[in-house]
Amino acid sequence: MNLDQNPPQNPQRDLQNDLQHGHPAVFLDRDGVLNIEAGYIYKLENLNLIPGVAQAVRRLNDRGLFCCLVSNQSGPARGYYPRSHVDNLHERLCRLLHEEAGAWLDAIYYCPDLSPPEGGTVAEFSRWTTWRKPNTGMLVAAAWEHHLDIRRSFMVGDKATDVDLAHNAGCKGILVQTGYGDRVLAGAYQHQTQPDYVAENLAAAVEWICAA
Repeated sequence: MNLDQNPPQNPQRDLQNDLQHGHPAVFLDRDGVLNIEAGYIYKLENLNLIPGVAQAVRRLNDRGLFCCLVSNQSGPARGYYPRSHVDNLHERLCRLLHEEAGAWLDAIYYCPDLSPPEGGTVAEFSRWTTWRKPNTGMLVAAAWEHHLDIRRSFMVGDKATDVDLAHNAGCKGILVQTGYGDRVLAGAYQHQTQPDYVAENLAAAVEWICAA
């Protein structure tokens, strides 16, 4: 899902460098990073932004950084809801970002697939795929379609698999302590990982990105 309604990019960007090497990007996980972690979200009204997130995304927008959502969303593969529901959740997410701070996402990628051993039951989505994090498929697709330089980019997530994705793809991985982040740091969720930076929330992550 690509969004083309965003305003022009920051004219201060080094266009010559971008044309030769690709744009830097900030890849953003969804649940626990942008919206409050609520498990599988069956009702649209249960998707709500973490306080300060819209302003943080707007700061990235104003810096001319490409903002791209990359998210594992296995609800369709598990039979919890159709893929159209995920799209509707993302429409609400984008609307809330715009309403709160005039912020926007430049592109959205998500993986609805899940292999049968992991719990996939719906034939259309029950498969192994390079798009499911920590595999790099979503980042590679975004880089190809939007001329992005992954090496100059950042991945912000609340799970060890988000950091693993960053390192597998060759970008910097930031772990936020919202969502599952605190439990990852405590060793109580997924597995130990070595983020390039640990941030209290997305606003703190953006502060670090802008200073990098």
